[in-house]
Amino acid sequence: MPWPRPIGSPVIESLGPVIENSRDVHTHYDKIVEVAGWMAYEELPMPNLTVPYGLQKTPDVAMDFVMVGNTIDTAFTDFKTHVKFQIDYNGEHLSDSDAMFGCIKRAMDNGTPILDGKFLARLTRADMEKIFAGNIEMPMLDEKMELLRQAGGILAAKYNGRYYNFIKSCSLRLYDKGNGLVERLASEFPRYNDVSQYDGHEIKFYKLTQLGFWQIYSGLKPADVFHIEDIQKMTAFADYIVPVALRLMGMTSYSSQLEHAINTYQMIPRDSTQEIEIRAHCLYATALLTDEINKRRPADSQIIIPQIDARLWTHYHTTTWPHHLTRTIMY
Repeated sequence: MPWPRPIGSPVIESLGPVIENSRDVHTHYDKIVEVAGWMAYEELPMPNLTVPYGLQKTPDVAMDFVMVGNTIDTAFTDFKTHVKFQIDYNGEHLSDSDAMFGCIKRAMDNGTPILDGKFLARLTRADMEKIFAGNIEMPMLDEKMELLRQAGGILAAKYNGRYYNFIKSCSLRLYDKGNGLVERLASEFPRYNDVSQYDGHEIKFYKLTQLGFWQIYSGLKPADVFHIEDIQKMTAFADYIVPVALRLMGMTSYSSQLEHAINTYQMIPRDSTQEIEIRAHCLYATALLTDEINKRRPADSQIIIPQIDARLWTHYHTTTWPHHLTRTIMY
């Protein structure tokens, strides 16, 4: 199998042991070439992940808002009933992560200092139930409470309670000899150290570790108030949905055992070889697809991997095709 063009990403560089030794998931290069043959001629714009509710007008608040939400941006569908978390807010009916962000803004409207690490560090179960009230109890509510308390404690102790201060203390690069945004977030906040062990090798995924900065970069870029100098090192965001797109388009395939487990809604344990392979091949295949598309596009229309991630996610995030189910805080 070919290897993606080096982009300086420790995430891509860590995937080799999985790609070379996978048991249940495989990437099909010939199909990637075929898909690139027509997808290369789509627009494939940079996603406009607008910071909601006009918060882009106050960039420091926008950064805090995105990162507090990013801290708990994990499962929003009940694992047993498959019902999605939803709320009605500001005249809109919101689901999944949009509903979660709506809850955060609703709390801000009510005077709750939810962006302040000092408040987050002392969150109670009752606070969580009130802030995140919706059609169902938000899935993994206890885990989300612990994540906010842990992050809040770190922010309060080191950054005067604000993610904004953490971001301003980093280099404006993803990777910069340990001082980059992704490196610092993974090393200082345990919830963001999104790595797994596969046959004795550490595999880096960094889904949410990258996603928050991608949302801030996209949302604040039009105002030219936040820049990432090495944005080309960002990968896809290994979640539940992009693997479905790759699978349905034939760029990846699963063993009959894994296919059956997913189609019958069986849980795929976190850090199992199957779960690691699903996520690793998601990152590998999207990197290869980006390379093949760029071979077919002019120099002034080159793309980066998150544009492919967005293309696949937006077309498949409402699909009825079953995705793998894993109870995890990492995505």
